[in-house]
Amino acid sequence: MDKKKLVLIDGNSIAYRAFFALPLLNNQKGIHTNAIYGFTMMLMKVLEEEKPTHLLVAFDAGKTTFRHQTFSEYKGGRQKTPPELSEQFPFIRELLDAYQISRYELDNYEADDIIGTLSLSAEKEGYEVKVISGDKDLTQLSSDHITVGITRKGITDIEEYTPEHIKEKYGLSPQQIIDMKGLMGDTSDNIPGVPGVGEKTAIKLLKEFSNVENLLNSVDQVSGKKLQEKLIEFKDQAIMSKELATIERQAPVEIELSELEYEGFEREKVLALFKELGFQSLLEKLGDEPETAEPAEMENVDVVIPDEITPEIFAAENYFYVEILDDNYHYADIIGFSIVNNKGQFFLPTEMALQSAAFKEWAEDEQMKKWVYDAKRSEVSLRRRGIHLQGIVFDVLIASYIIDPSETIEDFFSVAKRFGFQNIQSDESFYGKGAKRHIPPIDELAKHLVRKSLAMAELSEKLTDDLEKNEQYQLFKELEMPLSLILADMESTGVKVDVDRLHSMGQEINEKLVKIENEIHELAGEKFNINSPKQLGIILFEKLGLPPLKKTKTGYSTSADVLEKLAPDHEIIEKILQYRQLGKLQSTYIEGLLKVVDPETGKVHTRFNQALTQTGRLSSTDPNLQNIPIRLEEGRKIRQAFVPSEEGWVIFAADYSQIELRVLAHIAEDEKLIEAFKEGMDIHRKTAMDVFHVSADEVTSNMRRQAKAVNFGIVYGISDYGLSQNLGITRKEAGKFIDRYLASYPGVKEYMEDIVRLTKQNGYVTTLLHRRRYIPEITSRNFNVRSFAERTAMNTPIQGSAADIIKKAMIDMADALKNRRLKTRLLLQVHDELIFEAPKEEIEILKELVPSVMENALELLVPLKVDYAYGPTWFDAK
Repeated sequence: MDKKKLVLIDGNSIAYRAFFALPLLNNQKGIHTNAIYGFTMMLMKVLEEEKPTHLLVAFDAGKTTFRHQTFSEYKGGRQKTPPELSEQFPFIRELLDAYQISRYELDNYEADDIIGTLSLSAEKEGYEVKVISGDKDLTQLSSDHITVGITRKGITDIEEYTPEHIKEKYGLSPQQIIDMKGLMGDTSDNIPGVPGVGEKTAIKLLKEFSNVENLLNSVDQVSGKKLQEKLIEFKDQAIMSKELATIERQAPVEIELSELEYEGFEREKVLALFKELGFQSLLEKLGDEPETAEPAEMENVDVVIPDEITPEIFAAENYFYVEILDDNYHYADIIGFSIVNNKGQFFLPTEMALQSAAFKEWAEDEQMKKWVYDAKRSEVSLRRRGIHLQGIVFDVLIASYIIDPSETIEDFFSVAKRFGFQNIQSDESFYGKGAKRHIPPIDELAKHLVRKSLAMAELSEKLTDDLEKNEQYQLFKELEMPLSLILADMESTGVKVDVDRLHSMGQEINEKLVKIENEIHELAGEKFNINSPKQLGIILFEKLGLPPLKKTKTGYSTSADVLEKLAPDHEIIEKILQYRQLGKLQSTYIEGLLKVVDPETGKVHTRFNQALTQTGRLSSTDPNLQNIPIRLEEGRKIRQAFVPSEEGWVIFAADYSQIELRVLAHIAEDEKLIEAFKEGMDIHRKTAMDVFHVSADEVTSNMRRQAKAVNFGIVYGISDYGLSQNLGITRKEAGKFIDRYLASYPGVKEYMEDIVRLTKQNGYVTTLLHRRRYIPEITSRNFNVRSFAERTAMNTPIQGSAADIIKKAMIDMADALKNRRLKTRLLLQVHDELIFEAPKEEIEILKELVPSVMENALELLVPLKVDYAYGPTWFDAK
């Protein structure tokens, strides 16, 4: 019979190690995932390498344990768990359930005690035991059959403590680890020990006297009068500290070893959870998903493939589908068209349609109504082929997105399936994927596309009912539908790029990189590969002696957050950070932009994602023009490469000033905020005055900086931990700052309380224009899940309403430009900014028109304010 192997994991310890070892990560829903990710990496490694027959993860049950009866200040110095970590624990438990791994916690005891008790029982029953933790206290459990693995350098690198290893490392036995803790104490657990006794002294004393009791009975034999006095004075404290450090191995654990048998994980549940959390690399690690099941028998359809396209096949109302398989529809081929109307079900082959005068006339006829899926994609792809699609009255994609933005829309099939339409096959199963991807014969292709148009007809009715029921039809019809066509126009227009200027910038950055590289090598005293974290770590932490703040599985951490904290310690750090920033600019933005410039137009044609974010904000891809870094001068200069497409034109940019804070003032109806905005005050200075109780001339730049951080932090539901990280202050100071802010602005505090109550009542929040975001987690019994949901409820109406306002401004601007017959073109929307290209002779008109239109997009209790600038490049329009 194979030997049984039990793995016991210290859940809290590993989760903490993962959280602080990895940078904060978020999934698409905004949930922090770094601790879950690190925990999962460790778990996968353990399963792969240890191959346990039995497995358990132990958690602490609460803050109070039997040790607090001995010493009430036990673990008293620990800071409150950051909410960014707390919200991840429910997912870690869900992960363990998906993996079918037992988990256990016990009131009045710590995870250490559960592990200590079960490891002893297992050893007695002949098991091999492996303990995994980040806490060296557990090394006291080590024996001939119990190995304690302590994580180091991150999460997955584990140092194995056997009795031999402990002897080699400390010259002690595992049992003496308890005595060592008793003497030296443990600041992390607030175990006092004997003041002045560190690890080296403790080890030296234990080698001579074996344990704390022998030592205290033989104090007169200890060398050094001062040490003797300390041991006599703190005798009781040493004994108590040893008691606190001793892991209980007879805890009343009510779980049998036989219940811990591990038989493998539930693949589907694990894959689903990885998808929800956005763990793409872990999905790939688990391998491809199981083959898609054979599609159900499709209902037969009566498709007509005409020999010639004539006006007779079109009707006043048409369900029109354009099939494009590539996400980047700007350059992808159209596979075909399907139309369903009261005259029949038609498939139109691509070339036949594009060469048909009747098709072009119908497509461009505004009176011929068209129901489509993804109006923007359909319009852009046809416009590239000389056809301007008009008469679109309904977009299934946009309607579906508005009804519930939390649902991921991958393709038409995902929408149809979600709303219960069965007679349709997924593109993946129809066309195949990877090397097997192909276009089936025309008869099959025709049926596939026509089924989509039929589904569209059925879905449109259902979606319209839902929109009207939710009071969202106006949002759909008057905001999102017109916007999709404006975005199509912007995408097709594109933005002119000065390629020569980009090349020149690339050369300038290269020269700076070489110069900084030489300076770094000079400061280091030797040449090394700056892009190698391993080589850089050795230079910084071994040769230059800087304190290593964090470890990874491959060595010292040289991440940006680590380097930023070390910046005051050595001038080389600032150079390294600059080198990295310039390197990223070069690869991501200079070279990246050059790759996507259309050789025919000399422009970049970004794609705006209108149905992606849960707040309603737009994003852009290929390239992402909303994320060009502007903190570094060289980053700002990249905007110099964006120029007008016509001679004698300029770039005109207009952006909302502090729009989210103005929306907050309106929604919260806070008198102080409203008054400040109405009087045109510097809102951050005003906040500093209110929070610090000082006059305007007493506000320092640091006070204003802190006020600014909390102003914007409140909008994003910031926690004391998040604010402390932003400002470099303690969590206690950050917490007091937030409390003072809420005391100064009672309307904001009342809004936060009211919105949480309403969300619990309704299950969703809405923006000023009735955009919804469902937040079912707000009624969760789990405190951490509920807390995250409450922050989301507070933030979404603010962010979402700001997004609605700028979308409304885009529509109003398009109308204003058209009505005045101006040549000015809207090119981009970047967060709260609109960017135009315009003839110089229209600038005087725009200086009045643009702010007027944008500031009147939506009436609020406070004035909206728009700043503008213009110049020969986007960089100059600032």
